[in-house]
Amino acid sequence: MKLTISVLKADIGSIGGHLKPSRAVFEEVKNFVAARSKGLLIDYYISSTGDDIAILCTHTLGTGNAKIHQLAWEAFQAGTAVAKKTGLYGAGQDLLKDAFSGNVRGLGPAVAEMEIEERENEPFIFFAADKTDPGAYNLPFYLAFADPMYCSGLILSPKMSQGFKFRIIDVSYTEKTRVIELVAPEELYDIAVLLRDTEKYVIESIWSRSTGNQAVAISTQRLHNIAGKYTGKDDPVAVVRVQGEFPATGEILAPFNIGHYVAGFMRGSHIGPLMPCRLNTTVSYFDGPPVVTGAAFSVKEGRLSEPVDVFDHPYWDFVRSQIAQKASEIRRQGFCGASMLPFSELEYGGVVEKLKQLDQKFVLVD
Repeated sequence: MKLTISVLKADIGSIGGHLKPSRAVFEEVKNFVAARSKGLLIDYYISSTGDDIAILCTHTLGTGNAKIHQLAWEAFQAGTAVAKKTGLYGAGQDLLKDAFSGNVRGLGPAVAEMEIEERENEPFIFFAADKTDPGAYNLPFYLAFADPMYCSGLILSPKMSQGFKFRIIDVSYTEKTRVIELVAPEELYDIAVLLRDTEKYVIESIWSRSTGNQAVAISTQRLHNIAGKYTGKDDPVAVVRVQGEFPATGEILAPFNIGHYVAGFMRGSHIGPLMPCRLNTTVSYFDGPPVVTGAAFSVKEGRLSEPVDVFDHPYWDFVRSQIAQKASEIRRQGFCGASMLPFSELEYGGVVEKLKQLDQKFVLVD
């Protein structure tokens, strides 16, 4: 069966700052989707991560479908109306345009989609991150799909021995979509050279070389490129197929125990460790730390099983404790050095404008 899995996500308002959408806003989005889904969606799942609401849905209309995107856009608009009515912070923050134009790409919401030929057993994981940008997935998915130290299937499974193709996008280039395709293991070093720069080069998708089937889809929108100013961090979502010709669920999850440092945290202007958290987790310390949640599903003829919370296990409590220590250590540096994004990536205008003013006061001396 040809099936499309779509995830559309937006921050449309939250309680007490950038913490969590209210129950009223969440239910408005959920009820709107339920009312409009008949004849359009096969199944759907609504969730929140930090202050973001995500719509995961299955259908047969392909990627980039106007009807699917319009449903999500109008659901987010309905939720925004409730957020404004009840005085939530940042109401409609990710809805950067006034009108829908056939596709939500370029309008603010994050989108990750893939069209697949459904296998007899089709498991996948839906990831959602908050207080970070799309490059946050670069390292864990590089390790999960290209490094046998994390993915033993690369040397144990004949289906995976040919490796994977990485489609990487230059998110700093805004005139058109600028992409490159590189294969592992032959071009492993080239992939690493690009993925180390998480603010410029981001994995868009990953494909099996043995079958040609897509394994990963990641949202790559940069909100400041759309709005021309800081409106919030990009908070990427991802869909990852697992098992069989793809890495096992545990191999996908293993790299998240690193708690690697990513851009984001407070005001989108700092560096902090990515913490794997339980579903529907809020943010807290210093508007963070950056968080990622994972919901595992099996799907049959487009119908979703109940979700399994992949980070709800005693092992991840231990990991979270270690990552909390990493977050505390880097925050002890405050504004100085590596704890804050470089000038070229600072998204809040205050520092940038202040530096422009100070630049005029510099003098040349012998």
